Amino acid sequence: MRASWAEAERAEVRRARLRVSVLVGLAITVMIAFVGAIAYVVMVHAQETQVARELQYNARFGVPDVAPRCAWVFVLDDGVLDEGVLAVPGGFPLHGDLEAVRSSGVAVERDVSANGTEYMVLTTPGSDSTTVQAVFDMRYLLADRRHLLLALGIAQVAGLLVAALIGLGVSRRTVGPLAEALARQRRFVTDASHELRTPIARAYLRAQLLSAAADLPADQRDSLDALARSIRGLSDVVDDLLQSAQLNQGLDGVPVDLTAVASSAVAGERERAAERRIALTVEHPGGPLMVSGVETALRRAVDELLANAVRHTPEGGRISVRVGSRGGHVELEVADTGEGFDPAEASLLFDRFHHGRGEKRFGLGLALVREIVTGHGGEVEAVGHPGRGARFTLRLPMARTGSARPRERITSACP
Repeated sequence: MRASWAEAERAEVRRARLRVSVLVGLAITVMIAFVGAIAYVVMVHAQETQVARELQYNARFGVPDVAPRCAWVFVLDDGVLDEGVLAVPGGFPLHGDLEAVRSSGVAVERDVSANGTEYMVLTTPGSDSTTVQAVFDMRYLLADRRHLLLALGIAQVAGLLVAALIGLGVSRRTVGPLAEALARQRRFVTDASHELRTPIARAYLRAQLLSAAADLPADQRDSLDALARSIRGLSDVVDDLLQSAQLNQGLDGVPVDLTAVASSAVAGERERAAERRIALTVEHPGGPLMVSGVETALRRAVDELLANAVRHTPEGGRISVRVGSRGGHVELEVADTGEGFDPAEASLLFDRFHHGRGEKRFGLGLALVREIVTGHGGEVEAVGHPGRGARFTLRLPMARTGSARPRERITSACP
C-alpha cells in the first residue's frame, strides 16, 4: 500500500538527503580516483623511461659494477655469445632476438614475463659488428607499483569515509530548507483549518436557521437547503485537512476495541441509511477485537468508509459491515451493492481529490482513511466492479492485550 502523506514527506526528505550525500561522496571519490590514476600513470611512465635509459646505457657501456644485480648484458660477437661470469635468469638470453638483430641490424625492444616477474629486453647492434642484448629485471619497480596501488586503495577507502561524513553534513544543510518548508506547510494547513472551522460552522447554522424560519417559496427553500449542504461539505473538507495535518505528528496508540468502533459508526449512519431505504447490517464477534491506536482517528476512518458506501449505494441497496480477525490482524470490511468502480482505479481511489470516470469525485475522505490506517501500521484494500458494488477492507495489527472469543453472528439492520 502507498504511504501516508506524512510518511511520503519524510521519505522525500530522506531521499533528498541520500541523493545529496551520494552525489557529494561520488564527487569526492571520483576526484580521489582521478588523482590516483594520474599518479599511477606518471609513476609507470617515469619508471619505463628510466629503464629504457638504463638499457640504452648498459647496451653501450655495460653494466656498472655498482649497479644492483637486476641488469644483465649479453654480447654476440662473430657468433660467439659472451654471457659474462654472473648468474643469469632462466630463459635468457633471447637467442631469437640476437639472431634477428644480427641479420637485420634493427634494434628490438620487448617485455618478457618469466621467472615470476617481468623483464624489459633491448637487443641492438653494438660496436665492432657485435650484437648486444640488455636485460632489466622489473621486480622492484613492480613492487613499487603495487605499494602505490595499495596506498591509493587505502586513500580511496579513507576518502569514502570522509566523503560520507561530508555528504551527510552537506545534505543536512541543503535539505534543511525542504524539511522546514514541509513543516511550514503542515502548520499552515493546521492553522488555516482551525481558523476556518468556526466561520464555516456559523454560516452552516445560519443557513439552517434561515431555511427553517423564513417563509419562502419551495424553490428558494430548496436553494437554501442546497447552500447548507454545500457549506456542510466545505466543513467536511476542512475537517479532513485538519485531521490529515494532525496525523503528520504521529500516532501514540492505546488499546482500542475495533468492534465497538464499528458498532458505534453503524449506529451513527443508521438514520441516513433508513432515509434511503438501504439495509445496513453489522457482523462482529461476541467479544472485543483490540488494536493499538487512536480511537477518534479510527472512528473517523470507519465513518468515512460508511459514508462513502451510503453515497454510492442507490435506494433499496445493502451495506454490510463485518469485523473479524485473521493471521494476527483485525479486519474490518465494508461492502455495498452500489455503483462500484473500475478495478483499474482501485489504487487511485485513495489519492487526494481523485476524479473517477464521469463526474465521480472522491475528495479527501478515502485519502484520509489510508493515512489513518497506514499511520496505525495497517493497510486498506479496495475491490470493486462497475455496477456490482465495492468492498473496502481495513487490516490492522492486533494489540497484544486483545483477545477474540468464539465468533457468534450479531446482526442489526435498517430496512
